Amino acid sequence: MAGPGVPGAPTARWKRHIMRQLRLRDRTQKALFLELVPAYNHLLEKAELLDTFSKKLQPEPNSVTPTTHQGPWEESGLDSDQVPSLATLRVKWQEEEEGLRLVCGEMAYQVVEKSVALGALESELQELQSRLAALEVRVARLREARAQQAQQVEERRAQNAVQLEAYEALRAHVGLREAALRRLQEEAHDLLERLVQRKAGAAAERNLRNERRERAKQARVSQELKKAAKRTVSISEGPDTLGDGMRERTETLALAPEPEPLENEACEKWKRPFSFKKRRGHSIGGAPEQRYQIIPVCVATRLPTQVQDVLDAHLSEVNAVRFGPNSSLLATGGADRLIHLWNVVGSRLEVNQTLEGAGGSITSVDFDPSGYQVLAATYNQAAQLWKVGEAQSKETLSGHKDKVTAAKFKLTRHQAVTGSRDRTVKEWDLGRAYCSRTINVLSYCNDVVCGDHIIISGHNDQKIRFWDSRGPHCTQVIPVQGRVTSLSLSHDQLHLLSCSRDNTLKVIDLRVSNIRQVFRADGFKCGSDWTKAVFRYLNLSHPWSITIF
Repeated sequence: MAGPGVPGAPTARWKRHIMRQLRLRDRTQKALFLELVPAYNHLLEKAELLDTFSKKLQPEPNSVTPTTHQGPWEESGLDSDQVPSLATLRVKWQEEEEGLRLVCGEMAYQVVEKSVALGALESELQELQSRLAALEVRVARLREARAQQAQQVEERRAQNAVQLEAYEALRAHVGLREAALRRLQEEAHDLLERLVQRKAGAAAERNLRNERRERAKQARVSQELKKAAKRTVSISEGPDTLGDGMRERTETLALAPEPEPLENEACEKWKRPFSFKKRRGHSIGGAPEQRYQIIPVCVATRLPTQVQDVLDAHLSEVNAVRFGPNSSLLATGGADRLIHLWNVVGSRLEVNQTLEGAGGSITSVDFDPSGYQVLAATYNQAAQLWKVGEAQSKETLSGHKDKVTAAKFKLTRHQAVTGSRDRTVKEWDLGRAYCSRTINVLSYCNDVVCGDHIIISGHNDQKIRFWDSRGPHCTQVIPVQGRVTSLSLSHDQLHLLSCSRDNTLKVIDLRVSNIRQVFRADGFKCGSDWTKAVFRYLNLSHPWSITIF
């Protein structure tokens, strides 16, 4: 007999099982027939005995008178009274014979039924044997497949073990690299702090030298002015005497809400330019003359008289409008979270592109100095960056805790500044989408502009603050008479235009950090915190004007 470890052991088990089932079936059916066959044999014996008795009891056909026939009872010595009559015995034997016949018929019928059942069982047994053979073949195939899969599992386990070892080695290597990176970052941070400190010290020294130079220059100018005051100086009026520098710097104020030109005595006084006539051989200042000839002059205020083009640009209100650096591209942003770019062709606008993906209403739009990127401030506490030509947002500058009201590029396309209602101003490194500096302010910021090394922010507390991008603190604060809604810096970075809720525009000379002129007009109202005023540059006779929208 095969043992449990031998491959033929399962086959011997099912064969023994079939033999046991067959023996059990034989014993069961044999038990049934063992009772039936003796009974049938007994009946046959009784039938033969009855047949014998009936033949003996039948009278001979030639005998007239029945002779006394000595039966078996007489031989045994029984009395004639005790022997039943022949008719009774015949009837009884016939009944028994008929009963035996019926029993034999039933038993024969049962034998036939059992034979039929035995044939059906034999056919079923053959069918089961064929199915068993098919299952044996299938089991053999499955065993082969199982052996192959077990071999594959072992191979995969070996591969996983090798990969796990490689992963652990890489993980340890990455840990070492990260530690080295952190050390390098700390060293870079220390170097950056040292560099900032050195730059701050150099800037302080440079400012000190400039201050000394300015004081010396002012002293020389004051001495020259004292000398010039002792001489006769004639002042004449007329456009012929207007210096070239004064003519090139004449500024025009155009206030859109003004219904009529501003014509009063103050404006008439500003219309009259002034100049100094000096005698031959004497000079009245060099630097001071350059300083004071750039004072803005209010020539006229007027309303636009003709609409050049009307377009349904947005599904909701328009919150921001911005021209590109070359004024051939216009960007508009609205509350529908879309930015539309328009080509300026003559006096008409043609659709260029739609920038999608803004997380909230657009509050501010700005182009970088090259005109290839668009930066927008949104209500979803972030600013987003697009590349002209790509419809989806390239970068999201998140970090503010309230809606962003202003987002402006610095003088390079890799840096930007944002102002928010969360009382912070943030500087961003666009190359890494990283906030390089956060300035905390005591008031909401409505607008920001950027110069070479300066950031100017306008706030709800009626103040304009100046921040040195190389230093951590506010360098100067200029108070105004209303909440500041917008700021605009001239191209030469010498003048700052502010719009405030006291319905005035103020031009600030950044060289002396003083408000040089305040513009008002009848009918002009600064009705919201997002009202904007910008410088607009014209021809040589009127180099720049101011536009409100």
